[in-house]
Amino acid sequence: MDIGKILGGVLGSGSTGQIGDRIKQATSGGSTSGIGKVLGNSGLGGGLVGGALSGGLISAVLGSKKGRKMGGKVLAYGGTALVAGLAYKAWRDYSNRQKPQNHARDTDLASIPADSGFAPEQERGEDDVDFRLALVRAMIAAAKSDGHIDQAEHKRIAAQIEQFELGASEKAFLFDAFSADADPLAIARLARTSEQGAEIYLASSLSIDPDEQVERQYLDRLAGCLGLPGELRAHLDTQAEGARREFATR
Repeated sequence: MDIGKILGGVLGSGSTGQIGDRIKQATSGGSTSGIGKVLGNSGLGGGLVGGALSGGLISAVLGSKKGRKMGGKVLAYGGTALVAGLAYKAWRDYSNRQKPQNHARDTDLASIPADSGFAPEQERGEDDVDFRLALVRAMIAAAKSDGHIDQAEHKRIAAQIEQFELGASEKAFLFDAFSADADPLAIARLARTSEQGAEIYLASSLSIDPDEQVERQYLDRLAGCLGLPGELRAHLDTQAEGARREFATR
């Protein structure tokens, strides 16, 4: 299965292949804001309209609500690498008993220790599959949690999947992910470690509209199924909100 094609199909053109290098370039050295630099100084400023979300299936489920759109920007431009960087910072602060702080402007989001448990491209999830697939499933489930995807939307998504240059296994994965119910317990079971649980929660948090009660309730249930301590959840929520604010100004 080609994970890069799945990430590209779901998140958009900005999340495939070179995204890790872009993040490293954008967050290395200087005092320029971390996430903001990906948008502002790396030549991707107009990408939201011109490319990063165009063709990305997540755009279909994120809809037009402001909260989801801002999270969608983060996911499209940063992909699973950025989720991992922010989740790692939240976990580190929590473990060190520090107060929650926004790391969206940090310049070292790509500098994750190899043994930290926050490297999605190296991690294995449930059934020993690439953990990035678990993050994709989590994003899709959270984005669908308010039930706004009707039968017509499902048909449109299916038609988009058919248009992508994907093999049978990639298409089967996407069809399954988009047709599955938004079940927080099933999503929580995709995590093999507490660190993976933190990443799943953060990816999910970025895929909802925090102002919508139904979506907040989904996130509450997910946190419970994952067994997230309240203090850790507060750190992760701070990262999600900070990332949204950072992208809202771009």
